Amino acid sequence: MSSSSPVPVPRTNVPASRTPVPVPRTAVPLGIADPVEQARAELKAALAAIEEKANVPRRVARVTDEALTNARAFAQRTPAGATAIVVAGAAAIGLIVWAAVRAYTR
Repeated sequence: MSSSSPVPVPRTNVPASRTPVPVPRTAVPLGIADPVEQARAELKAALAAIEEKANVPRRVARVTDEALTNARAFAQRTPAGATAIVVAGAAAIGLIVWAAVRAYTR
């Protein structure tokens, strides 16, 4: 006994409100019937993806912000470790400058 009607599947984690999920700038929304509108949406998504990939200053700013957030979180979790990293970095920079000046003056 096979039926062509779909079998209902119970959903467990369905949110109470049915608000639409925002579509990212680099994605094409589903359900566009008009081929011209579909082509426009695909072109818009392709251009947005190219802009995301080619905009180096924005990508550097995003990575820098993430690194600062991670460093601040690390400093909050382990202040002694953060202090040790800063001291080691300062010592390394001092050693490099000392070596460069010594090599230059000889």
